[in-house]
Amino acid sequence: MPLDDVARRLTEAGSRTVLIDGRSGSGKTTLAKRLHGLWADSAVLRLDHVYPGWDGLAWAVAHLRAELLEPRSEGRPGRWRSWSWVRDAPGRWHTVAPDQRLIVEGVGALGANNRTLADLGIWVDTPDADRKTRALLRDGDAYRPHWDRWAAQEDDLIARDDPRSTADWVVTEAPDGLLWTPGRAP
Repeated sequence: MPLDDVARRLTEAGSRTVLIDGRSGSGKTTLAKRLHGLWADSAVLRLDHVYPGWDGLAWAVAHLRAELLEPRSEGRPGRWRSWSWVRDAPGRWHTVAPDQRLIVEGVGALGANNRTLADLGIWVDTPDADRKTRALLRDGDAYRPHWDRWAAQEDDLIARDDPRSTADWVVTEAPDGLLWTPGRAP
């Protein structure tokens, strides 16, 4: 399915929230940027701006649900708190109106049954070797010493929540573009 069809369907349905998940280096950010360019007036929240350090995956998943997704699903503004990786400290709060089109991308977006609070869930699936190569090319030596530590948190989240099984679509790269496979049964 072409991404412009996804954006058109989201617009026609009056959708407000899309969650894009997958393991580190899978291509979530790229997909979110492309969807953002096609889905008018959407905003993108990168969970990389929320994780409170290298051990914060579980915290970020709970924060996303309680502070942003639940309030928005009830028609109230949601919010999220940024994390300053440079200062290793919490940053400022950001408010998101309930009617704002929002794309949340990052490891854990579909965790903790978050899919029930969104209009669409996408899992991006990429082979492990390709993911690691991408992530280390992207973030280099800043990420290299933390790869195994972060991957262990991903493993825990996947074992606990099975986010891939909650996705409406599983996206993989193919030689001629993205391959969209239906996920969970409607």
